[in-house]
Amino acid sequence: MNLPLYIAKRIYSDQGDKRKVSRPAIRIATIGVAIGLAVMIVTVSVVLGFKHTIRDKVVGFGSHIQVHNIMNYNGSDPHPICANDSLMKAIANLDGVAHAERFSMTQGILKTDEDFLGVAFKGIAAEYDTTFLSQHLTEGSIPLFSDSTSKYKLLISKMIADKMRLKAGDKIFGYFIDGEDVRTRRFTISGIYQTNMTRFDETLCFTDLYTANKLNGWSKDQATGIEVITSDFERLNETADQFIDHVNRTSDEQGNSLTSETIYELYPQVFSWLELLDINVWIILALMVCVAGFTMISGLLIIILERTQMIGILKALGARNNTVRHTFLWFAVFIISQGLFWGNIVGISIVLLQKYTHLITLDPQTYYVSEAPMELNLPLVVAINIATLLICVFVLIAPSYLISHIHPAKSMRYE
Repeated sequence: MNLPLYIAKRIYSDQGDKRKVSRPAIRIATIGVAIGLAVMIVTVSVVLGFKHTIRDKVVGFGSHIQVHNIMNYNGSDPHPICANDSLMKAIANLDGVAHAERFSMTQGILKTDEDFLGVAFKGIAAEYDTTFLSQHLTEGSIPLFSDSTSKYKLLISKMIADKMRLKAGDKIFGYFIDGEDVRTRRFTISGIYQTNMTRFDETLCFTDLYTANKLNGWSKDQATGIEVITSDFERLNETADQFIDHVNRTSDEQGNSLTSETIYELYPQVFSWLELLDINVWIILALMVCVAGFTMISGLLIIILERTQMIGILKALGARNNTVRHTFLWFAVFIISQGLFWGNIVGISIVLLQKYTHLITLDPQTYYVSEAPMELNLPLVVAINIATLLICVFVLIAPSYLISHIHPAKSMRYE
């Protein structure tokens, strides 16, 4: 039988005199652990939810990997690649590639009778995955994009729609300047999307690949680039290595040199900013563990002082210092476990409440989201529980050595 564990159970289950000092100390220690764990769970869930939400929005606009003309590094003028069937098939057959889609970019001006706005037109074709756009559609519908014909349908952001006072179904003129030549196209607003990502929403419109290519003076097989969706984002770097080995520095059928970039390389500022959030998480986790540890230390010292006579009796009966120390460490484990139990209930409840009710709202212009995003990662929650338990028990080892200084004869007279 484990004697320290047995005695610790008896002490923990003994309610005894309600006026004992140790009762409030135990409650305070339990509450400290519970609050610390709840804050850690909520903090990690918010940061994970925020990072993944922003990441998914950036990926929605730019995919995981882009293949384009290496000459685009040398100036602002767009240089196309020959995105024909053979190149598309070669990219689709690379390891880790789930989907490949063409796109073409061009610049223009949207003009109404009262206002005008410079925007970027992104031409996409039928193979383009519009799931992301459908998820953020607020008005109208997603048009059927094509690379062979154009109905001059336009998908714009809510930010552009508000600036230009447009709604789904409205007509608007687009002006495109090429040297001294100005071309005009009349578009119909098919739908309006809103992602709250200002850098994209304030300038980006979607139209047919055929329209963008015609405005750029390109042929049907040409495009600004190819967007690639990988089968596993966590293995993005491994897939990117496939492009470095088989795509980069090769030439298409028109002699254009190809290169590729990951979403991290395309938008380094966004992902560097997201990585800074990890520092805040570690700081909060450290502070909360310190709070839980200090409350447990103070609680254990109070309990030891109040149980001085019991310690003396155990020593008089032949118990060694290690046996008594282990008894109080087991007692601390029970207190920490109860705190972890209530901390999990409170923390997970807050996460689930926010996730399904969206009670806490945010300014989308500042945070890029309209409500605080929450993502509950159960393996990470379990890891936080185990780490909190181990750290709290570890910091109690040193205070527990106070027991070795308690003399049996003197402790019998202690009150």
